[in-house]
Amino acid sequence: MTITITAFKTSPDRGRGLARDTRLRWALEEVGQDYEVRLLSFEDMKRPGHLALNPFGQIPTYEADGLALFETGAIIFHIAEQASGLLPLGKAARARAVTWMFAALNSVEPPILDLETARLLEHDKPWSQERLPMVIDRVRKRLQPLALRLETTDWLEDQFSAGDLLMVSVLQRLRSSGLLDEFPSLAAYVVRGEARPAYQRAFAAQLAVFKAGAVDLT
Repeated sequence: MTITITAFKTSPDRGRGLARDTRLRWALEEVGQDYEVRLLSFEDMKRPGHLALNPFGQIPTYEADGLALFETGAIIFHIAEQASGLLPLGKAARARAVTWMFAALNSVEPPILDLETARLLEHDKPWSQERLPMVIDRVRKRLQPLALRLETTDWLEDQFSAGDLLMVSVLQRLRSSGLLDEFPSLAAYVVRGEARPAYQRAFAAQLAVFKAGAVDLT
């Protein structure tokens, strides 16, 4: 079985590991699955061939044995179901790990993305300075219970799972804001996730793409 994922040819995150293909790379590295990467330009992402894989014209996508998937969370869930290493064996533990996957993408990530929008795209708007504190407050309210849970445990449940993979990936987006430093247990949690050999391999692969693109531009 050959797995092919798509990724940015020139990543807007400048090789920091924030592009969502890094999450797929990490998941595949955790389960020891080889994969190929098809690099796409922004123009490629809007062409019919890619829109047939992802109607929203985004990356990443996943293809294997005639199956084509989009949406990072759905792809990682599929990867976790196909191989051991990302979901516990017990029914209850497995269900909790899946719950944390949903929590990462539905409860924690949306306010973080809203903060990124406020800081990067709306900072010059006349209402920006009034709105920004409210956005930051919403992020803090999501981080507080998460930080409390991780004060006494290394991972969200008894062992590392796909829930942790997604949660760490989501929290990484806060590093430049300084908010992560307000919650030492979360900062340490992200460091633990990034220290995993599978993450290191995934990050190196994504960074290599950025470096190759940077060389091409010179």
